[in-house]
Amino acid sequence: MGQKIIRFSDLTGKHAENDGDLVRVVVLQHPDLTDGPVEIDALAGELGEVRELALDLVTVELHHPDRAEPQTVVMEAEAFDRLASAAPMAEVLRGARPAARAATSGTAVAAGRERVNYASLEHAGRPHKGRTTDAEKHLVQQHLDEINERLAAEGVRTIDLENVEHVTRYGLDTLARETGVMLG
Repeated sequence: MGQKIIRFSDLTGKHAENDGDLVRVVVLQHPDLTDGPVEIDALAGELGEVRELALDLVTVELHHPDRAEPQTVVMEAEAFDRLASAAPMAEVLRGARPAARAATSGTAVAAGRERVNYASLEHAGRPHKGRTTDAEKHLVQQHLDEINERLAAEGVRTIDLENVEHVTRYGLDTLARETGVMLG
């Protein structure tokens, strides 16, 4: 008995006559992604407009002296270029010094895969598997309201002082008691 695998586009549901018709699309970032990059298949003809619709974007990190972690900002290249008034941005970038690779950024690439640093304000408090580090606990304890605002804006569960698991995971016993929460 033989088996037949039917492949189709994840975008439109249309059947692919052969595997060569499909393009593997890796979605690296999207507001609805919570657990990192995903792969979907699409027919090549469905992706014709992708290059035409693509934006020229710039990703920058703002390292403020009064913040523990950098702020990552993504903006259109044209808007970023307008920030340079002394010389054209291309000239500013050519004359710039190489950036130091800091281990404090929100993500790091390891073994070809992006790893999230949950000990950064950008990612602290997000649900994840594995151990919660003391650094992440400290950030959550010090910035709970700010982190919960970010989590709510991302559509992710917030950290609840009435949830025993959350209180234990992030070491929020004292804060829970101070706010009058009685844990069972």
